[in-house]
Amino acid sequence: MASPIPLRNIWLLFLYAADLVQFKDATQVEAESARNLPELLARLLTQVVQQRLRRNLSRGYQPRNAVLSRVRGRIDVLTTVSGQLLEQGRVACRFEAHTLDTPRNRLVCAALGHLAVRLKAPELVHECKALAQLMGRMGVGCQKPSRAELATDQVSRNETAELLMVSLAKMVFEAFIPSEEMGGAHSVVANADAYLVRRLFEKAVGNALRIQLLPLGWQVLPGRKLSWPVKLGSEGVLNHLPGMETDIELLHHSRKHKLVIDTKFTSIFTATQYKEEVLRSGYLYQLYAYLRTQEAATLGQGWRSEGMLLHPQCGGVVDTYVDIQGHRMRFKTIDLMASSEEFEINLKNILDVL
Repeated sequence: MASPIPLRNIWLLFLYAADLVQFKDATQVEAESARNLPELLARLLTQVVQQRLRRNLSRGYQPRNAVLSRVRGRIDVLTTVSGQLLEQGRVACRFEAHTLDTPRNRLVCAALGHLAVRLKAPELVHECKALAQLMGRMGVGCQKPSRAELATDQVSRNETAELLMVSLAKMVFEAFIPSEEMGGAHSVVANADAYLVRRLFEKAVGNALRIQLLPLGWQVLPGRKLSWPVKLGSEGVLNHLPGMETDIELLHHSRKHKLVIDTKFTSIFTATQYKEEVLRSGYLYQLYAYLRTQEAATLGQGWRSEGMLLHPQCGGVVDTYVDIQGHRMRFKTIDLMASSEEFEINLKNILDVL
């Protein structure tokens, strides 16, 4: 069984991962009372939807086709003539209707319904269902819109009131949302799906670094697949080589500086029969392979390449490094039990190595 990870700021990780950290102050109190991530998402979404309903949902113009008793918009001549509608005193029309039944509102309604069947807290289930039903009575459909429909109803950065609500609704359908249990200030994550939780941690760190580093000339890249620098090999051997994929890469082109960050949602140390605290060999070899196999594209062009293993803090603070064959490899922990202010400072302190 994996070592328990002390966890208090899962809500803040979530907001960073969803690129919604600008709404942190408005959601902190509600979010910290959540026991798991679906419940966290439900509390945030229902809170925001209630606020939007008090101020009225946004309307939009949607294309409509209808047979009417008077002309509205443009006449659909083909349908009118082929159906002999004029003889009946009617006409087929194409027009734009001002309606609440927009793709963004349908997405929110669908998200509330989706959450209602995943939650265990009766009061939240009731609240999600009630809000979805209310939106339905207002004329909003609760069928999840297609990507094409959503593309026609993009929310701009200036629509801050809508941005949080729609972004949260989209997050409901994101596959990376885990559902590990959370308690109070001293909760732990012990049996959660490791891949899903690590991905949340990875996305949060990546977005936090992007926010801080882009103004300083850094390029923050998501993970990418790396190739082995193979010159010769037996037929078909490449199909059997293990894949290599980074989590986060930071590039500063004018400085020719590259930092590869690999996020791990485990304790940074493990124990052996010889030592109580040993860096996990598999992670160390992995980071070493990332750096050494890509040397032709970095050192040969004057780039300085470094690597970092970033873990949640379990016990004491770890912030150390070692230089191996021209590459600095850093080992750092971040405290997920700190206050939200301290947690954000710790995220920013990752930049100190740059």
